[in-house]
Amino acid sequence: MNLVADWLFVLLWLGALVLTFVPMVPATLVIWGAALLHEAMVGFSELSVTDWAWLIGLGILAMTLDNVAAAFGAKRYGAGRAGIWGAVIGALIGAFTMGPLGILIGPFLGALAAELLSGKDGREALRAAWGSLLGVLGGVLVRLAIHVAMGWMVIQRIF
Repeated sequence: MNLVADWLFVLLWLGALVLTFVPMVPATLVIWGAALLHEAMVGFSELSVTDWAWLIGLGILAMTLDNVAAAFGAKRYGAGRAGIWGAVIGALIGAFTMGPLGILIGPFLGALAAELLSGKDGREALRAAWGSLLGVLGGVLVRLAIHVAMGWMVIQRIF
């Protein structure tokens, strides 16, 4: 049973790593759920309370830094609230209409459109859109690094 539980965790964790690139999908919750499912299958015998504290802390950090990085990148390049929301909405639309390429193009186009609609001139809107894109990508990279660390920590304990 342990081997099935171990490999099930690995598969779910790898799936969560892929989901990290999809905007608005709670990949952190998938990792937490995979760890919880694994532990339920093995009788809560492989992860300690300290391990759970680290998993929860890292997950909260991933969600917090993702939002902070996106906002920081966008603000640094002059994006307003409209640009940040445009990037998020553009990322969602892009991911579902253009696949992986849409995750890169969507935030940029969404932020650009939102900034233009909010009254910024073309040059300001373009700069804000670039900042929104960098912010979203920075947030994804931070979240990915933390998700890798979370999974690796569990893998070290269970194998």
